[in-house]
Amino acid sequence: QLSSCIALPTCLTSVRPSTPLALSSNKQLYNHMATAPASLDRSKTKVIILPGNGCTPIMRCNWYAWLQKTVESELGVPCILKEMPDPMLARENIWLPFIRDELGADVNSILVGHSSGAEAAMRLAETQRVGGLVLVAACHTDLGVETETIAGYYNRPWDWERIRGNCGFVVQFADTDDPFIPFHEAQTVHSGLSSELLASTRGDHFMVSALPELLLPLRARIPPA
Repeated sequence: QLSSCIALPTCLTSVRPSTPLALSSNKQLYNHMATAPASLDRSKTKVIILPGNGCTPIMRCNWYAWLQKTVESELGVPCILKEMPDPMLARENIWLPFIRDELGADVNSILVGHSSGAEAAMRLAETQRVGGLVLVAACHTDLGVETETIAGYYNRPWDWERIRGNCGFVVQFADTDDPFIPFHEAQTVHSGLSSELLASTRGDHFMVSALPELLLPLRARIPPA
């Protein structure tokens, strides 16, 4: 089974800066996001973190707790991070109702999804409007892994047009040297969603204790106080 979690003690030794795939285009994209007009109602906006599978206890996995703390302290909006049901398989029929009903995903929510959490975010956006998607290490197939097939996200075509139409924005982070997900998977997602793609060569599946680049699209879209 693919797992998207490294507990913090391991993450603290694995952090290393990313190397941009195309520095000039990434700079242009960063500049674009830095000046993008905020389109959300600050009083109603919240950020929801959707982890990868295998991530429990969630507060000790990857950059999730760091992002929650940083969003709330620096951006001043609620950031929701809770233990997910069925954390090892991340099955769609369990996760999507939980995201809607327990985490409160709605038109004012920015969903930050990592790995399986990115797929959950995309499938949710097929069925309802959300404020925006920030996808980290997204893929679109089960990669031939039985447990990923069981998760249920990949058993039908993706309705890219509906997903994009239900989102205020889509920003995507991809690792060209991802140990789990070939880069062409990310490229297909990017093509389908016309996402703002930031690609870097990292080799870590974004399994680190802090990911500062996530703050830029959030700062750009969340209105200042």
